[in-house]
Amino acid sequence: MNIVRNVDATKSVLLIIDLQEKLAPAIGGFPDILTNTLKLSQASVIHNVPVLISEQYKKGLGGTLQQIRDGLPQASYFDKTHFSACAEPGFLELLKRYERPQIVVVGTEAHVCVLQTCLDLLQSGFDVFVVADAVGSRNKNHEQIAIEQLRQAGAVISCAETVIFQWTKKAATPTFKKVLTVIK
Repeated sequence: MNIVRNVDATKSVLLIIDLQEKLAPAIGGFPDILTNTLKLSQASVIHNVPVLISEQYKKGLGGTLQQIRDGLPQASYFDKTHFSACAEPGFLELLKRYERPQIVVVGTEAHVCVLQTCLDLLQSGFDVFVVADAVGSRNKNHEQIAIEQLRQAGAVISCAETVIFQWTKKAATPTFKKVLTVIK
Protein backbone atom coordinates (compact mmCIF):
# COMPACT_ATOMS: atom_id res chain seq x y z
CA MET A 1 0.00 0.00 0.00
CA ASN A 2 1.31 3.44 -0.91
CA ILE A 3 0.69 5.68 2.08
CA VAL A 4 0.70 9.41 1.51
CA ARG A 5 2.72 10.85 4.39
CA ASN A 6 1.22 14.36 4.40
CA VAL A 7 -2.40 14.83 5.28
CA ASP A 8 -4.28 17.24 2.99
CA ALA A 9 -7.46 19.06 4.02
CA THR A 10 -8.96 18.67 0.54
CA LYS A 11 -8.50 14.89 0.72
CA SER A 12 -9.41 14.31 4.39
CA VAL A 13 -12.35 13.20 6.46
CA LEU A 14 -12.17 13.58 10.25
CA LEU A 15 -13.50 10.42 11.89
CA ILE A 16 -14.37 10.76 15.58
CA ILE A 17 -14.85 7.33 17.12
CA ASP A 18 -17.03 6.90 20.20
CA LEU A 19 -16.24 9.98 22.30
CA GLN A 20 -19.35 9.37 24.38
CA GLU A 21 -20.71 10.61 27.69
CA LYS A 22 -20.57 7.41 29.74
CA LEU A 23 -17.25 6.14 28.36
CA ALA A 24 -15.26 9.38 28.73
CA PRO A 25 -14.77 9.27 32.53
CA ALA A 26 -13.10 5.84 32.30
CA ILE A 27 -10.50 6.89 29.72
CA GLY A 28 -7.02 7.79 30.95
CA GLY A 29 -5.96 11.33 30.06
CA PHE A 30 -9.38 12.15 28.69
CA PRO A 31 -9.17 15.95 29.17
CA ASP A 32 -6.23 16.09 26.73
CA ILE A 33 -8.00 13.81 24.25
CA LEU A 34 -11.05 16.09 24.34
CA THR A 35 -8.95 19.26 24.00
CA ASN A 36 -7.09 17.90 20.97
CA THR A 37 -10.28 16.60 19.39
CA LEU A 38 -11.91 20.01 19.83
CA LYS A 39 -8.89 21.69 18.19
CA LEU A 40 -9.11 19.32 15.24
CA SER A 41 -12.85 19.89 15.09
CA GLN A 42 -12.40 23.67 14.91
CA ALA A 43 -9.69 23.28 12.26
CA SER A 44 -11.95 20.95 10.26
CA VAL A 45 -14.58 23.69 10.13
CA ILE A 46 -12.00 26.26 8.96
CA HIS A 47 -10.71 23.89 6.26
CA ASN A 48 -14.10 22.45 5.21
CA VAL A 49 -13.06 18.93 6.17
CA PRO A 50 -16.13 16.70 6.51
CA VAL A 51 -16.63 15.09 9.91
CA LEU A 52 -18.14 11.68 10.60
CA ILE A 53 -18.85 10.69 14.21
CA SER A 54 -19.49 7.11 15.28
CA GLU A 55 -21.41 6.21 18.41
CA GLN A 56 -21.00 2.76 19.96
CA TYR A 57 -24.15 1.32 21.50
CA LYS A 58 -25.59 4.76 22.24
CA LYS A 59 -28.29 3.32 24.51
CA GLY A 60 -25.64 2.09 26.95
CA LEU A 61 -22.78 4.59 26.46
CA GLY A 62 -24.77 7.75 25.83
CA GLY A 63 -24.34 10.19 22.98
CA THR A 64 -21.29 12.06 21.77
CA LEU A 65 -20.04 14.62 24.29
CA GLN A 66 -21.95 17.89 24.11
CA GLN A 67 -18.81 20.00 23.51
CA ILE A 68 -18.10 18.04 20.33
CA ARG A 69 -21.71 18.17 19.14
CA ASP A 70 -21.84 21.93 19.75
CA GLY A 71 -18.63 22.54 17.79
CA LEU A 72 -19.61 20.40 14.83
CA PRO A 73 -23.19 21.12 13.81
CA GLN A 74 -22.42 19.96 10.25
CA ALA A 75 -21.11 16.52 11.31
CA SER A 76 -22.73 13.28 10.27
CA TYR A 77 -23.39 10.59 12.88
CA PHE A 78 -23.29 6.82 12.53
CA ASP A 79 -24.65 4.39 15.14
CA LYS A 80 -22.81 1.12 15.56
CA THR A 81 -22.59 -1.99 17.68
CA HIS A 82 -19.65 -3.63 15.89
CA PHE A 83 -16.30 -2.57 17.32
CA SER A 84 -15.14 -1.80 13.78
CA ALA A 85 -17.37 0.85 12.26
CA CYS A 86 -16.44 -0.67 8.88
CA ALA A 87 -18.30 -3.87 9.83
CA GLU A 88 -21.59 -1.95 10.09
CA PRO A 89 -23.77 -2.05 6.98
CA GLY A 90 -23.55 1.26 5.13
CA PHE A 91 -20.52 2.71 6.91
CA LEU A 92 -17.92 2.20 4.17
CA GLU A 93 -20.42 3.30 1.52
CA LEU A 94 -21.05 6.50 3.50
CA LEU A 95 -17.33 7.15 3.84
CA LYS A 96 -16.70 6.53 0.14
CA ARG A 97 -19.35 9.13 -0.79
CA TYR A 98 -17.03 11.85 0.50
CA GLU A 99 -14.56 10.86 -2.24
CA ARG A 100 -11.64 11.59 0.10
CA PRO A 101 -8.93 8.94 0.55
CA GLN A 102 -7.46 10.21 3.84
CA ILE A 103 -9.13 9.42 7.14
CA VAL A 104 -7.92 11.33 10.21
CA VAL A 105 -8.93 9.29 13.26
CA VAL A 106 -9.48 10.27 16.89
CA GLY A 107 -11.45 8.56 19.63
CA THR A 108 -11.78 5.66 22.03
CA GLU A 109 -10.94 3.03 22.83
CA ALA A 110 -7.62 2.88 21.03
CA HIS A 111 -7.21 -0.89 21.41
CA VAL A 112 -10.80 -1.78 20.52
CA CYS A 113 -12.94 0.39 18.24
CA VAL A 114 -10.17 2.68 16.99
CA LEU A 115 -7.84 -0.24 16.24
CA GLN A 116 -10.42 -2.43 14.52
CA THR A 117 -11.89 0.43 12.49
CA CYS A 118 -8.47 1.65 11.36
CA LEU A 119 -7.28 -1.83 10.38
CA ASP A 120 -10.41 -2.26 8.28
CA LEU A 121 -9.99 1.21 6.75
CA LEU A 122 -6.43 0.33 5.75
CA GLN A 123 -7.63 -2.94 4.26
CA SER A 124 -10.27 -1.00 2.32
CA GLY A 125 -7.58 1.18 0.73
CA PHE A 126 -7.83 4.36 2.78
CA ASP A 127 -4.82 6.31 4.03
CA VAL A 128 -5.25 6.37 7.80
CA PHE A 129 -3.81 9.07 10.08
CA VAL A 130 -4.14 8.21 13.76
CA VAL A 131 -3.96 11.28 16.00
CA ALA A 132 -2.07 9.78 18.94
CA ASP A 133 -2.79 12.66 21.32
CA ALA A 134 -6.52 12.37 20.60
CA VAL A 135 -7.02 8.62 21.10
CA GLY A 136 -7.22 6.79 24.38
CA SER A 137 -8.07 3.68 26.32
CA ARG A 138 -8.90 2.85 29.90
CA ASN A 139 -5.43 1.30 30.15
CA LYS A 140 -2.46 3.34 28.84
CA ASN A 141 -0.53 0.16 27.93
CA HIS A 142 -3.40 -1.03 25.74
CA GLU A 143 -3.43 2.37 24.02
CA GLN A 144 0.31 2.24 23.30
CA ILE A 145 0.12 -1.32 21.98
CA ALA A 146 -2.75 -0.36 19.66
CA ILE A 147 -0.84 2.63 18.29
CA GLU A 148 2.19 0.45 17.62
CA GLN A 149 0.03 -2.18 15.91
CA LEU A 150 -1.52 0.51 13.71
CA ARG A 151 1.95 1.87 12.83
CA GLN A 152 3.03 -1.65 11.82
CA ALA A 153 -0.14 -2.04 9.74
CA GLY A 154 0.64 1.12 7.75
CA ALA A 155 -1.23 3.91 9.48
CA VAL A 156 0.51 7.25 9.87
CA ILE A 157 0.80 8.15 13.57
CA SER A 158 0.58 11.89 14.12
CA CYS A 159 -0.61 14.52 16.60
CA ALA A 160 -3.34 17.13 16.48
CA GLU A 161 -1.09 20.12 15.82
CA THR A 162 0.77 18.34 13.04
CA VAL A 163 -2.50 17.52 11.28
CA ILE A 164 -3.75 21.09 11.74
CA PHE A 165 -0.54 22.58 10.32
CA GLN A 166 -0.48 20.11 7.43
CA TRP A 167 -4.08 21.03 6.62
CA THR A 168 -3.12 24.72 6.77
CA LYS A 169 0.09 24.45 4.67
CA LYS A 170 1.13 28.13 4.80
CA ALA A 171 1.54 30.99 7.26
CA ALA A 172 0.64 34.65 6.63
CA THR A 173 -2.79 33.85 5.18
CA PRO A 174 -6.30 34.57 6.47
CA THR A 175 -6.76 30.83 7.03
CA PHE A 176 -3.57 30.66 9.09
CA LYS A 177 -4.79 33.53 11.25
CA LYS A 178 -7.99 31.61 11.97
CA VAL A 179 -6.02 28.46 12.76
CA LEU A 180 -3.80 30.38 15.20
CA THR A 181 -6.82 31.03 17.39
CA VAL A 182 -7.41 27.26 17.51
CA ILE A 183 -3.90 26.19 18.50
CA LYS A 184 -3.16 28.92 21.03
